[in-house]
Amino acid sequence: MWDWPVWGALGVGGIAGTAALALFVTRLRAAWREVRDARRDIVRRLDELARKSEAVADKVAVAGNTAELHESVGRLRVSIARLAVLRSALEDARVVVGPIAVVVGIARK
Repeated sequence: MWDWPVWGALGVGGIAGTAALALFVTRLRAAWREVRDARRDIVRRLDELARKSEAVADKVAVAGNTAELHESVGRLRVSIARLAVLRSALEDARVVVGPIAVVVGIARK
């Protein structure tokens, strides 16, 4: 007598669960794409900044020989070295996160 409401509720629950899972997967993939694109943008901009910083440091070193200028160039070179360390850490993080993306099943471009 009460079988059809129970089976109906189970069916509605199953459909709702499937829809929720599909929505979760869709949002997870979109979030992963955003993270991946942001990471690529950061790396590209860091590369550009490093390239420009090195060019400026070389030009400044050639331009003058004042003590203040040498001190500024030294600080710039320290900053460039820190940037290289940060870029290396970012690459290490990408290496660690890459296999997780494969396990989750998100294809990379």
